[in-house]
Amino acid sequence: MTDKKTPREAWITGIGLASSLGEGNDQHWDALTAKRVNADETTYAPYIVHPIVKLSFDAQIPKKGDQRQMEAWQRIGTYAAGLALESAGVKGNTDILSRMDMIVAAGGGERDLDVDSAVLNAQAQGNANPGLLNDMLMSGLRPTLFLAQLSNLLAGNIAIVHGVTGSSRTFMGEEAASVDAVRIALARIEDGKSDIALVGAAHNGERKDLLMLYEFGGFNLKDKYVPVWERTRDNSGFALASGGAFLVIESKEHALARGAKPFARLTNVVADRARRGEDGAVTATLEKLWNKLGVKDGAEAIVTGATGAADVTEQERAFLKSHSGIPVRATGTAFGHVMEAQFPIGLALAALSVSKGALFPPHDSTGTEIEMSKTPTQIVVIAAGHWRGEGMALVEAVSG
Repeated sequence: MTDKKTPREAWITGIGLASSLGEGNDQHWDALTAKRVNADETTYAPYIVHPIVKLSFDAQIPKKGDQRQMEAWQRIGTYAAGLALESAGVKGNTDILSRMDMIVAAGGGERDLDVDSAVLNAQAQGNANPGLLNDMLMSGLRPTLFLAQLSNLLAGNIAIVHGVTGSSRTFMGEEAASVDAVRIALARIEDGKSDIALVGAAHNGERKDLLMLYEFGGFNLKDKYVPVWERTRDNSGFALASGGAFLVIESKEHALARGAKPFARLTNVVADRARRGEDGAVTATLEKLWNKLGVKDGAEAIVTGATGAADVTEQERAFLKSHSGIPVRATGTAFGHVMEAQFPIGLALAALSVSKGALFPPHDSTGTEIEMSKTPTQIVVIAAGHWRGEGMALVEAVSG
């Protein structure tokens, strides 16, 4: 009988953020401290959207040709990935990048609304014969558009632009995809199958087709922006947002060998899928995940990607009430809902809070979020998808 080897410790050594609040760690921390929100109530009225700040893509994607062949979400993600690599001090280090693993959570790409509209108009006018439709698609779509619909194109572009050429995995499945992306990265590092990994996601929420899609499900926040916990059943939903979040996660040994300073330790990631049709299923699943997470002596803070969608957020609120007294922060208030990127954003903010020795202030009038004066050393990050999937992660201060 052989002894089970001790899992290796995993550190978060790089953080890359680009969102409606700015770019980079300092801009985001300043915005959170100032309780700044950039929510647009007019451009896509009646729907609320958090638009991304203007980015100088040349800074992270120097070739214009590379930028042109990417959809917006791919440019945002490739940009955020570059920020993470810079933050970790590995950008341009071909030795490390050539063996760096990459795990991305991604959606299915973007539509060309002009071509879609032309096809629908032709159909409405009785001109939608197969020959005409074929001509419209051949002449109306640029050659790369169909390929750009593939979810793994974000990872491909990161590999091309930044030279991250170790193993590559792309997960689909909205919020739950990023939980699994981080969970697999951690498991590989703990088991010794990987030394360093780039993990994250990006999302473009400034899309009429997405707003239409989520409106069919009744998920969009409408008419007026309010913080997540102030949304009621009569005014529920998420405000779609644009943004990208990537993390560099590596083994303690690998980080020490190259002299890297950690933001925090990623101790555990757990995931599940509640039977959403059953009353209280999400609340019960979150409690089960909490018990599996391995929190020692009680967590000191919670960072959640709560969506604001009525049923799931009410059930998450019930879970939080059973852990009252723990300071809570909802990323959706300041960032909006960034789908696949919501969980990586939570991890990034937890790691930043631990490294700075302070939690960013509450932004809530309901009392769900409370002040925190002590130094956080354990923060739980929660993801409860608007439709499916639950997950949690434990982020801790690095001892010693």
